[in-house]
Formats: sequence, C-alpha cells, structure tokens
Amino acid sequence: MKNLKRHLLIAGACLVAWTHAAWAQFPDKPVTLVVPFAAGGPSDKIARDLAEALRKPLGQTVIVDNTAGAGGTIGAARVARAKPDGYTLLVHHIGLATAPALYKKLPYNTLADFEYLGLINDAPSVLIGRTTLAANNLGELRKWIAESDGRVNLANAGVGSASHLCGLMLQNALKSKMTTVPYKGTAPAMTDLIGGQVDLMCEQATNAVPQIEGKKVKVFGVSSTDRLALPALAQTPTPTLAEAGLPGFNVTVWHGLYAPRGTPPEVLARLNAALRAALKDPDLIKRQEALGLRIVTDARLAPSGHKAFVQAEMERWTQVIKDSGETAE
Repeated sequence: MKNLKRHLLIAGACLVAWTHAAWAQFPDKPVTLVVPFAAGGPSDKIARDLAEALRKPLGQTVIVDNTAGAGGTIGAARVARAKPDGYTLLVHHIGLATAPALYKKLPYNTLADFEYLGLINDAPSVLIGRTTLAANNLGELRKWIAESDGRVNLANAGVGSASHLCGLMLQNALKSKMTTVPYKGTAPAMTDLIGGQVDLMCEQATNAVPQIEGKKVKVFGVSSTDRLALPALAQTPTPTLAEAGLPGFNVTVWHGLYAPRGTPPEVLARLNAALRAALKDPDLIKRQEALGLRIVTDARLAPSGHKAFVQAEMERWTQVIKDSGETAE
C-alpha cells in the first residue's frame, strides 16, 4: 500500500510538471478572437486592430471570427462552451453586462462562465439628430422634446446595442418617453436618421464621427465625462451632455477580452501580459484614438479589476433597463 501511494504521488507530480511544461509553450497555434457581432461594425473593427497588435507578443497568428446573433449572446455562449485552452477568446462590449437584464434566459452565466482577461477601451457616444430639427443645442432640444408629447422617434441598432442602451439612459435623464425605433444594425438606423425618417440617435462615436464630419447630422453632446478630442468636434466645440444640462450623465461603450472558465492560470497570465503589451502598441493606440476610443490603462486592465467593473455595470444597468420596460425575449 505504501508503495502504491508513493507511485501515485510520483505520477501526480510528473503530471503536474508535464502540464506546466505543456502550457509554457502556449500558444503553439493560431488564437481565435470571437466577435459576437457582424463584420464591419465597431466591435469587429476593434477586434481586428487588437488581433494585429496581439500577434507580436503572442508570436502567433490571431484570427477574428464573427458569430453574430441575439444581441451578442450566441457568440458569447460559443466561447463559454469552448475548450478552456486559451485558443478561443471573446471580444465583447457593454452588452455582456446588460444581457442578464435584457434577456429572460441566457445560455451562460456572465460572472461564472468566463475568465476575465482585462478591459480594452472606452468608447463614448454622441447624441445626434436629423439636420432638419429646429433645435441646435441640448437646451433647445429638450424644449422641442417636451413640446412633442412623446412623438419623438429615437433610433437604435437593436436591443442590447450601444445606441439602445444610451437611448434608455437618455430618456431616463430627460424624464421623457420617446418612441424607440429598433433596426437590424447601425447602418440602416443611421441611413434613416440622415434621411430624416427618425429624429434622434445616441450612437457610438466610432460610427457617428464620419456623419458629423460630413455635416449629415446635428450633434448635441457627448455621453462621456470628457469632451472628445477629435477634429470633427473640435471645429464646433461640443459639450458633454453633463455640461449641457444632464448632470451625471455618463455612458461609455467599453470592450473587454474573455476566455472560457477553467482556462489554466499559466495561460491566463500569458494572455493578460499579451493584452497589456498590445495596448501599448503605437499603431493600435493611433487607430483607436482616431475613432474617439480611449485605451484602458487603469486597474480594469487587471483580471480582478475587469470583473469587478463588469459586475458594477450589471448592477447599474439592471435598474435602468427595469425602469424602461424594454427587454428581449
């Protein structure tokens, strides 16, 4: 019996040593970043820029794979069920934190089924409107909304999208109920806003800046606590919505990196180190800033800080969504 125990201990020690040695070689094949939205959107753009920046610190090709549908929940579920070896990762935005309140049933547990690797960026939104609106600033807009008696059409890119969430917060802050008009994506919503079929949209700066530059829409304010340092907004200084009369208004669309639950600690450490290195890449920083995005450099870049932040966002948005009554099936 003693010999058997000794042999088992030796075998266990050998297995642990072999496991550590095996993961020390990670990654030895391409890594896939799953984006739970269609190609061409802001999350896809961010993931592709990140993939290029991760290639050098990981020493491997990084592939972007779009798995769209159900407000991002299909792609998230795919990663939650993936083999926990670090080769299948998720790039997701604020929707990961709002999905539990928006959907009655989710095929994953947001806090339990993922390993949190670090936040990537913050993306402020801008409140924009059709060019034919009589209002030219937030004060005039608030008066026009109040006089419209609920007949204001507020576009969004679908349930759970950045524009949907920002719109909910806007109605809450204004204490005004608008008619929300959901679209199947940002492009058709923006097309109708430019064409004057809808009145307003609270959209991520990444998508709105080209329309502002082309003077195809009016801009009323920035959703973050700081003004955007972009040429398109520098020509006509645009206040934050908080400055313009909505104290405390702060909505940013952030993106984070996740692995399936159970991914080995050695792999998680390697991925977090690679993420930190990628976010210092000058080319990545330049491309992100050109879109109005801010690279995360604070405690949220650490796995523990990232998870704590997402949990706080879940609590914050649950009440907003509950008050709005706008949920998905």
